[in-house]
Amino acid sequence: MKLTARTGMMLRELTRRGWLRHVGGLAVAALIVWAFLELRAQWSPMHKWNRAFGDASMLLVAMTMAIGPLARLWPGFALFLPWRREFGIWAIVAGGVHTVIILDGWVEWDLARLVGYVFHPLLNQYVMVEKGFGLGNLIGIAALLYGLVLAATSNDFSQRVLGMTVWKFIQQGAYVLWALVVVHTGYFLYIHFQDFHRPVPEPNVLRMPFAVMVGAVLMLQIAASIKTWRRRRLHRGGVRYGAMGQT
Repeated sequence: MKLTARTGMMLRELTRRGWLRHVGGLAVAALIVWAFLELRAQWSPMHKWNRAFGDASMLLVAMTMAIGPLARLWPGFALFLPWRREFGIWAIVAGGVHTVIILDGWVEWDLARLVGYVFHPLLNQYVMVEKGFGLGNLIGIAALLYGLVLAATSNDFSQRVLGMTVWKFIQQGAYVLWALVVVHTGYFLYIHFQDFHRPVPEPNVLRMPFAVMVGAVLMLQIAASIKTWRRRRLHRGGVRYGAMGQT
């Protein structure tokens, strides 16, 4: 990736300063939320804001997952490696807002409804009516809790206290977070609203972009892993050849 000297200097200066990265990450997150709000301008306010923050969180997590493989495939992207921390933190903030909107506007703080139960007045008890809804929400909650741990330790202080080995082990949980987010989002995009007992809405316009994004991140990770494996194999082969040449 080629950058002009002036642009590269500005990006390097921005990258060096943590607080500037946070401001930049907030600006990117706000822009993404605004774009998703405009995309669903005709929706009811609760669902419009709910999906805007949820989709923004998903996109920001995807960006954090893509930067590393991109840097291994094209060294110019290494300039953006420090941004993974800020994008990840703002992804969790957006996911938290998404969760609060769901709790307040959709299930109205009735936690039984959050996991698929509704109160049946004739039976005078809660009954399960939406198994998938409950499972999808539990996966989303697990993703948020996992993300909070990652966000809380995404700082230099945690790195010093925990030590590099433990800190890296915790941060590698980002792959688990990504998997949970993909499953949670995929359920609500492709499955939840297909119940024949109620009117099926128009297909979500983000179904195809979501599939393309997830596929692109997966392909980047596979391609970067293959490149890393080949480089290490060639390096080991070179070391063995050099040792034999010295004998």
